[in-house]
Amino acid sequence: MAQFGSVFKMKPKAGKKDELLKMAMRDDGRDVDGFVMGHMVDAGDEIWGIAVFRDEASYRKNADDPKQHEEFLKMRDLLETDPEWHDGTVETMGQ
Repeated sequence: MAQFGSVFKMKPKAGKKDELLKMAMRDDGRDVDGFVMGHMVDAGDEIWGIAVFRDEASYRKNADDPKQHEEFLKMRDLLETDPEWHDGTVETMGQ
């Protein structure tokens, strides 16, 4: 069953990578309807990640949530530039 999500790349400011990873991986207690899983990859001076949702509607609902935008603004303060996002259908292999 296809899901929907985003692959993203972030470039943290100098000395902010650990703080960014900690913020991105913490559980803030929000129940994000439709969220399936997320992964972060420490790729040297970049952070790559993927966020997977049950379907595109769940993904878009989360993206439009003011609380999500608030979290994004906190993370954005730790970045050199805006993240690079690639949204689309997610197919799972190997399970």
